[in-house]
Amino acid sequence: MALATNIDVKSLDEQLENLHLRYMKKKKELHDEESKVINVRAVAAKEVPQEWKIIREKLVVKRVFARGGFGTVHKGIYDGREVAVKMLEWREDGRTKAEIASLKKDFRQEVSIWHKLDHPNITKCIGATTDTDSASVITEYLSGGTLKAFLIQHRKKKLPLKTVKRLAVDLAKGLSYLHSKNIVHRDVKTENVLLDKDGRVKIADFGVARLEASNLVEMTGYTGTPGYMAPEVLESKPYNRKCDVYSFGICLWEMYCCDMPYPNIKFSELTSAVVYKNLRPEIPKHCPSSLAKVMKQCWDVEPKRRPEMEEVVSMLESINTSNNEASIRSHAPSGCFSFFGSRR
Repeated sequence: MALATNIDVKSLDEQLENLHLRYMKKKKELHDEESKVINVRAVAAKEVPQEWKIIREKLVVKRVFARGGFGTVHKGIYDGREVAVKMLEWREDGRTKAEIASLKKDFRQEVSIWHKLDHPNITKCIGATTDTDSASVITEYLSGGTLKAFLIQHRKKKLPLKTVKRLAVDLAKGLSYLHSKNIVHRDVKTENVLLDKDGRVKIADFGVARLEASNLVEMTGYTGTPGYMAPEVLESKPYNRKCDVYSFGICLWEMYCCDMPYPNIKFSELTSAVVYKNLRPEIPKHCPSSLAKVMKQCWDVEPKRRPEMEEVVSMLESINTSNNEASIRSHAPSGCFSFFGSRR
């Protein structure tokens, strides 16, 4: 067998050297690209919490003034101002790792949404803290308590129509602002509405709030509080911001009547009655027609027929609260009750 005798060693060395240089260049490019990705992720991970993270040394936590399934709410001082501190314990009640992870995700969602909001009818979120076993949200302290507690105080002697209108307009403006930011609260009820020392309404508790999905199928599930939940939510159908409009209609009835919606019906029966029997709170005969109209439009069974909250603000502001209407209300029967029936 003949052997090749004319091998150009110099040319072969040059080819190998060029291949090596191209390999090293490509390797460096890949390394640089990976470094950019890692740096971007590191910066994002570092910066995202900073916008709502507080300086712990400035926070003084004092007495508990409210308790719930979520944890406790304390009065406190932050940076020289009165605040409310909502504290959560991740590991209470023997929660699993999956449940704790879900709670932490919900917490970050609540704070990230809430902290960016700035409106006179939205409770101001000052910041938050996070630890391995607990977390807390720091908000402005509102001495007026919940709207629900305020209404219960007036259960026997109802509120003047002028006051009902003022409270309703405040709540409607707050919801209109949220919707303008594509935020759906999803748990609008008088317990989640607070009052400041001057009686101004401020929406609170954004635990289940979320940015409105462009694809409605993304927003489904039994979210909220029975009694205030729209039919489509009760049925776990796709929904949008109009579920808040429905809940507002129930709150408006509650503000006018100073009573509980559906006091004589069990939660287990409520879903069927609202969805299939079109149950709504009974509107008293002495209720001004202009106010009753807003209630009925807001709790319409068809979401598309419910007005936008911006429209609700205009409708409420146009309601007449003259002495004639007020005198009709002052001589009305003292109780407002709910009955089964087909109501819109």
